Amino acid sequence: MGKIIVKYRKLILLLAGLLILPAILGYFNTRVNYDMLNYLPSDMDTVVGQQAMLDEFGKGAFSMIITEGLDAESEAKLEETIRGVEHVDSVIGFGSLTEAGLPAELLPEQVYQTFQHGDEMLVAVFFDSTTSADETISAIEEIRSIVEGKAYVSGMSAFIADLRNLSSNEELMYIAIAVVLAIVVMLFLLDNWLIPFIFMASIGVMIVYNLGTNVLLGEISYITKALSAILQLAVTMDYSIFLWHSYREHLDTERHPGAAMELAIKDTLGSVFGSSATTVAGFIALCFMSFTLGVDLGIVMAKGVVLGVIGSVTVLPAMILTCDRTLHKFNHKPLLPNFEKLSRGIVKYYPVCLIGFVAIIPPFLYGYQQTNNNVYYTLSDSLPQDMDFAVAGQKLDEDFGLSNVHMILSSAELEQSDVVEMSNEIRNVPGIKSVLNLESVLGDQIPAEAAPSELEAALKSDQHEMTLAVSEYRTASDEMTAQIDQINQIIKKYDAEALLVGESSLTEDMIKVTSTDFQTVNTISIVAIFVIIMIVTKSISLPVILIAVIESAIFVNLGLSYYLGERLSFIAPICISTIQLGATVDYAILMTTRYNRERLEGHGKKEAAIIALKTSIPSIIVSGAVLFAATIGVAVYSRADMISSLTMLMARGAVISIFAVPVFLPPLLILADPLIIRTTLGMKQLTKGSKNE
Repeated sequence: MGKIIVKYRKLILLLAGLLILPAILGYFNTRVNYDMLNYLPSDMDTVVGQQAMLDEFGKGAFSMIITEGLDAESEAKLEETIRGVEHVDSVIGFGSLTEAGLPAELLPEQVYQTFQHGDEMLVAVFFDSTTSADETISAIEEIRSIVEGKAYVSGMSAFIADLRNLSSNEELMYIAIAVVLAIVVMLFLLDNWLIPFIFMASIGVMIVYNLGTNVLLGEISYITKALSAILQLAVTMDYSIFLWHSYREHLDTERHPGAAMELAIKDTLGSVFGSSATTVAGFIALCFMSFTLGVDLGIVMAKGVVLGVIGSVTVLPAMILTCDRTLHKFNHKPLLPNFEKLSRGIVKYYPVCLIGFVAIIPPFLYGYQQTNNNVYYTLSDSLPQDMDFAVAGQKLDEDFGLSNVHMILSSAELEQSDVVEMSNEIRNVPGIKSVLNLESVLGDQIPAEAAPSELEAALKSDQHEMTLAVSEYRTASDEMTAQIDQINQIIKKYDAEALLVGESSLTEDMIKVTSTDFQTVNTISIVAIFVIIMIVTKSISLPVILIAVIESAIFVNLGLSYYLGERLSFIAPICISTIQLGATVDYAILMTTRYNRERLEGHGKKEAAIIALKTSIPSIIVSGAVLFAATIGVAVYSRADMISSLTMLMARGAVISIFAVPVFLPPLLILADPLIIRTTLGMKQLTKGSKNE
């Protein structure tokens, strides 16, 4: 393969260049999903209810608008203008109720309380498209332009509109920051001033391919879009660095650059199998989440790693050989020192390191568990609270005592008396401010036949009647969980097929799903990586030792979040556990492979550990520093907490792993040396006449 790649390097570069165009087209034609609730399993009651609202009522998204300083006539005109916006299905507000012929003095008191507060009035807007649909977001933007200065627009669709605007403004900066900082790190840690730019060109091509082929998935999440390029850059840079180092070594013995590159390609393919397989396994584990955001991120990132390996042995060798003469002019000595003294110090005091390893686990395991138990699920908390949707939501809460609206779909054939009784029971549930349906709006004073046709169409279909329950509790709070349970018990008593729909009930389902997903993903990633390490090292004991070291680093990383008072998004612990395990276990494999080799060549366990340490630390530092550099800038820059917290955890995890592997792994290898020899294929000959010191 090396001979073929070297021979046809110009053709490889030509094909690589030609494939960029369709990849770019694919990138721009890949839809981005900004609604996390879309990733819930489709058979859940809340998701079924959402679909029923869309199919029967023509209602998907829902938004609450607060107007200020308008009289009834101006309010009604504004509502009529909003009603004319494309993809607005219906509008229910104080102005439209009175203008529709319902006398204001006859409206029930709770309608006043719900829709009016001083000179502020509330307007409920339903859309005929889903929460995150492009049509809904366009309608939200148009409504904002209509009510600018006169009203506040809240709701999940308003949140997604702000999130989309923020992400589109920041995404290019993510990549720019990651690239610049990674190049700066490599300029100082590698031995050539030009090679970092060639690495970036090669990896950049593969990133474009990965982003372009996402069109085959139909759509990807905004988290995947924001993180995939940065992660692919960070975790696949190792393969480029390995090829470069191997090429430079073979240049010392081979006269022709092509021959040296052939051997370097062979070395790289053999060496990156284990490291890339563990990384791919970590990402594939995410695909086993019931919350299908994991599938989205897992497939894209696994694909990116595979493309990274392909690029490192095809496009990169072709670029290096093309620029070979120029590269020689930019050689310099790497700034990393010799690690002989440090390596001997770690081995000399290895019992202290072992004690340290045992000592850190209890406190950081406790912090790790507390972090997992204290994540937030309220999606709106992931964006700055000075954004338009947040200002509107705060006003809704403070002025109207309204934080959430539940939508209940009960059978249209339910007796009116049962609907009234059900509504009264729901009204008595703690935290419920008011209950609105056709019966409650009309009250006792207005006959059913006098109901405006638009109001009836908005709240009743052939199959279901809709009831709105206004809640003062925040999404994902303990009070909201109890409230949802009580409402479900009430509505099921009157109609076994009744459905509870809304952001809060969807979020409750998301909490239930992701709480089990964490354990599932963690277990699958550990088992998969265990098997891969077992195959690569031909050992049963080594996978346990290597995973123990990286898992301890993960405990420290997530445990620090608890001790530093950081509250993470629910998705962060799930993702970081698999990403950090898959991306940094390579460091442990590299060091362990060298340790085994030195033992087989006759060195004692301590001397083998010293050699493994001093030869592996530079590679670990370079790899970890690139991962740190590619993520820390994004973590500091991003205003979206789901992005900034994930990248901060990755950056911190890289630094922790840089320290954990050299400090803890060699002492564990020395301690477990007799067990390793007996449980590793090809090492049993060391049991007789071998050096043990």
